[in-house]
Amino acid sequence: MSTFIPSAKSIERRWHVIDAAGESLGRVASLAAKVLQGKHKPTYTPYIDCGDHVVVVNAGQAVLTGQKEEQKLYRYHSGYEGGLREERAKDLRKRRPARLMEEAIRGMLPKTKMGDQMYRKLNVYERADHPHAAQKPQSLEVE
Repeated sequence: MSTFIPSAKSIERRWHVIDAAGESLGRVASLAAKVLQGKHKPTYTPYIDCGDHVVVVNAGQAVLTGQKEEQKLYRYHSGYEGGLREERAKDLRKRRPARLMEEAIRGMLPKTKMGDQMYRKLNVYERADHPHAAQKPQSLEVE
């Protein structure tokens, strides 16, 4: 008997929704990254994007533990000399609450073209409503 190797055409993609209200940012992000990569499936193959679509709702209500709200920094660079910008997590939460979740999940995905492809299957919303009801997403619980 030979080993089953999935092809890119044989991948069946499902939709999952994760409610981040009151949950730790890192725990939600690690669950989302695992599903986006397809590591929750028995047919996981490292060189094929076999992950599913993920919708994260209530991302603005995710919790940062300890002093991270005050101490955690997000850095951006414009590409110009002296163009480094820093922003604290509490300020970023006021301006764009969903961005905290997007940055955390992106950091857990591979830094390759395939990682970019996985990231495109992520949808993050700061409130409970989302426009993906037609895809019938299944609910995932954070452990």
